[in-house]
Amino acid sequence: MENIIVGITGASGAVYAQRLLQILCRMEYNIHLVISDAAALIIKHELGIDLNHKQPNLVDFLGYASDNIIHYNNSDIGATIASSRYPIKAMVIIPCSMNTLCSIAHGISNNLVQRAASVTIKEGRKLAVVPRETPLSSIHLEAMLKLSSAGACILPAMPGFYNNPKTITDQVDFIAAKVLDVLGIKHTLIPNWHGEELLNMEDL
Repeated sequence: MENIIVGITGASGAVYAQRLLQILCRMEYNIHLVISDAAALIIKHELGIDLNHKQPNLVDFLGYASDNIIHYNNSDIGATIASSRYPIKAMVIIPCSMNTLCSIAHGISNNLVQRAASVTIKEGRKLAVVPRETPLSSIHLEAMLKLSSAGACILPAMPGFYNNPKTITDQVDFIAAKVLDVLGIKHTLIPNWHGEELLNMEDL
């Protein structure tokens, strides 16, 4: 099975990571998961799940047991996924804190998430980062431009409304669907857009 790295860092929006993992773990992929200390705190605050980030109870987080997910401590920079020799299809950081985003953009690798992202970029593999921050400073925007220029996909957690969402779950699925699209993974989370007849300008 192909390998996908999922990094969860200390930004609001832990539910996006939870939903993406729930989907990926039911597919034919090996999921390599890294949760930062700050992410564990936010998961507890936003989802009410008290994870032991060093050896987290993923059943609580996912809602079911999964045998295709491998967890790494964020301080383990000697992990297999920190090596360019390890075959990785893609990496997603969801949500991606601005500290993580800016560090990666400037070539800093102080932890496993940052190191794995740096390797992903230098090897020309797909990297998607899902920042959840507003407003954005010029520092944030410049860092995003650096990452985009290096080949990363900047996928802000900005849910759309053209799919007529009715619940928060619908909005979460919208972002998860966008991530899956970037990874080239087929899904049925949201319907495909088939176009719509435009209004006559005289009606506006």
